[in-house]
Amino acid sequence: LLASFTPAHRPAREQGRDAAVTTAYLTTGWEPDLADADSLCLRWLRHWSAQLAAFAGAAGGLVTGDERYLLADYGRPASFFNGAVLLAPSGGDTAFFDLVGEIEQRAARGSGDFYLWSLWPTPDLSGRGWELDGHPPLMVRPPGTPPASAGPTPDRVRSATDLAAWERVVVEGYPVPDLQPFRPGALAAPALLDDPRLRFWTSAVGGSPVTASAQFVAHGVAGFSMAVTLPAGRRAGHWWRHVQLRLATEPDLWHV
Repeated sequence: LLASFTPAHRPAREQGRDAAVTTAYLTTGWEPDLADADSLCLRWLRHWSAQLAAFAGAAGGLVTGDERYLLADYGRPASFFNGAVLLAPSGGDTAFFDLVGEIEQRAARGSGDFYLWSLWPTPDLSGRGWELDGHPPLMVRPPGTPPASAGPTPDRVRSATDLAAWERVVVEGYPVPDLQPFRPGALAAPALLDDPRLRFWTSAVGGSPVTASAQFVAHGVAGFSMAVTLPAGRRAGHWWRHVQLRLATEPDLWHV
């Protein structure tokens, strides 16, 4: 990212008369009052943190934070929806470890894995009991709709019963070990159906759902929020039809 250069002015005396001496400072590009459109990375951070908050909040979990991070905690195992998203650089290792300590304290009431999402490289946290889970890329797709492929259109999830079926495919298909054996509502609470930012779809074979996907729209981008196909439905084009449907649902937005 390119940082912008913003002058600030203070009065001073120069050669016997008042003059303006310019003192400059650099913005970071992560200020909370910046518009979403300032950068795609900023937009994604706000989008992803809002999605974690939506899932945890619907389940009655803890959602808290400030301009530095957003923390979402179900208080029980919920895969990577238990986590904290850093919203700005911490400003050095000492400040970073202080921040992580604060996050750890706030998340201590929960159980299971807890994720720390950072757009920036972090110091080694293994001494504090954290494990590096990887370096997932931020993938983006510009607006547009690909040609539709042959096959049945995925079904929109509109009831708690259908959402539980969607959830089972996700838990068993990824798989999500800490949510097994499957328990309806452990990941996707029915209150999510009332959130206009979220949409869920399934595809079935022989009446049994085999593919599940979701889309989350916030901060001007649409997220490919999970998609998986069970072994019984693979190699039949279900996953790709879910991609096409989500793109067609929001053809004017970038997808992340």
